[in-house]
Amino acid sequence: MKSVLGFFTETTLAGSRPPPGYGLTAHEPGCIEGRPSTANGLIHLWVAMRAVLIVLATSAALMAQMDPREIVRRSIITWDRSSKTGRNYSYTERHEQRQLDSNGLLKSEQMDLFHIIFVNGDPFDKLVEHNRAPLTLVEERKQLEKLLKRQDETGADRGTRLAKEKDDRAFVNEVVEAFTFKLIGEDVIDGRPAYILDVTPRPGYVARSKRAKMFSNVAGRLWVDKQDFGWPKANGHVIDPFFIGFVVARVQKGSQIEFTQTRVADGVWLPKHVGINAHAKVLFIMSHDVDEVITFSDYQEAERAAMMSLVSRSRGPRAQ
Repeated sequence: MKSVLGFFTETTLAGSRPPPGYGLTAHEPGCIEGRPSTANGLIHLWVAMRAVLIVLATSAALMAQMDPREIVRRSIITWDRSSKTGRNYSYTERHEQRQLDSNGLLKSEQMDLFHIIFVNGDPFDKLVEHNRAPLTLVEERKQLEKLLKRQDETGADRGTRLAKEKDDRAFVNEVVEAFTFKLIGEDVIDGRPAYILDVTPRPGYVARSKRAKMFSNVAGRLWVDKQDFGWPKANGHVIDPFFIGFVVARVQKGSQIEFTQTRVADGVWLPKHVGINAHAKVLFIMSHDVDEVITFSDYQEAERAAMMSLVSRSRGPRAQ
């Protein structure tokens, strides 16, 4: 960095002096009285071009100094911090899913709206709408039972649940080793500069977690905030089919996912939008095409006491 700044200073100072041989003035031959000479015009052009070259050289040097893997490594640290801090936020989560038949025609659609609240210090997704309508009495009772079960869970049950959540998130930590990253440019998203990286599977990588096995079958592009290394945007697509789930389902080539995140505080980025367009074969026979959109909104940093008060009001009388 010091050498880059030194180069910038020296060339800027040099740029303030005209090059040898361009010392014509308005009193020298070739100059028309009251008008700038051709030589003066060349001087201004030379200075302008030199300034542009300085900026380009400096930008290229600074970009070369930031290794793509280091950018992603720092972004994983931000992701991990955001994941932990995000547990202190309540928010609204909307799921919209459309299933298509083999001809691409709409087979079914569903919409669920959740309010994420806190129960015993942990997030809890409380269903409040189904297919754009309030819950029925039966659905309300199921939600109440689910809420009471979470509120009354034992320490062992909570430990098991948190361990599973940790395992579900662990595959993100394999991103740095699982892919090859290429820095291809910069962008501005919501007024904030970001790196753009192409992401491709790294040959020969062996996944450590079950969910990370899919990494060798997907490629995409990642945007990383230049200030605190959050992920404002990312997209990916399946380049080779892979299996998922307990029921044998094969995700087909061409399936796509994209997501965006929002910066809710310094260094804290949380989901904003997820779009999934997936093509799968279930039991090698049935086509299962899904178009799903998940949106996240109304993030509010919640005081635990306030959240527990909300849970208490939601609890009401126990079901008989």
